[in-house]
Amino acid sequence: MPGLIGRKVGMTSVYSAEGKATPCTVIEAGPCVVTQVKTEDRDGYEAVQLGFGDRKEKNTPSALKGHFKKAKVAPKSDLAEFNGFEDELKPGAEVSADLFAEGELVSISGKSKGKGFQGVVKRHGFGGVGESTHGQHNRMRAPGSIGGASDPARVFKGMRMAGQTGNSNVTIENLKVLKVMADKNILVVKGSIPGAKGSTVIIEK
Repeated sequence: MPGLIGRKVGMTSVYSAEGKATPCTVIEAGPCVVTQVKTEDRDGYEAVQLGFGDRKEKNTPSALKGHFKKAKVAPKSDLAEFNGFEDELKPGAEVSADLFAEGELVSISGKSKGKGFQGVVKRHGFGGVGESTHGQHNRMRAPGSIGGASDPARVFKGMRMAGQTGNSNVTIENLKVLKVMADKNILVVKGSIPGAKGSTVIIEK
């Protein structure tokens, strides 16, 4: 699907005429530059590669320098592939936030905030507080039994246990575009999206 690379600016609220507050996220969507056009004959599939964000030339690997030089664009920090654009794009062309319209639905992908090693209460939403009587000791936030000792004498795969939380790729679908400020390349979408402020996100129709 056609889309853009953007950057999460932060969250705010939009108020309706009746005074109802709607939480929303502000995204800097583009402008993105076409760095490569892939075709069925040469690459085996059709796609348009977009670049977003400036990158210092001294921090750019030689292979990428040649890649950007071939497209006649400055080095970019983020690259992503999209397909389904209505217009025929060529390397060097610019795609901005006016690709989207107010009221349409988009899917947004990003990397969630890393929480480190967490227990089952924070990671999986376990209750964490049991009865304090009947011999209950210091086991308020424990996971409880994870399997029988004699049978099956093992822990089943997929058992919800403590472990690394967050810092994973997350996609949220069907987020409504509330406002498009094409002159500033700003999108305002309803609800929250994955990632911290300043993180890179992928916005697709």
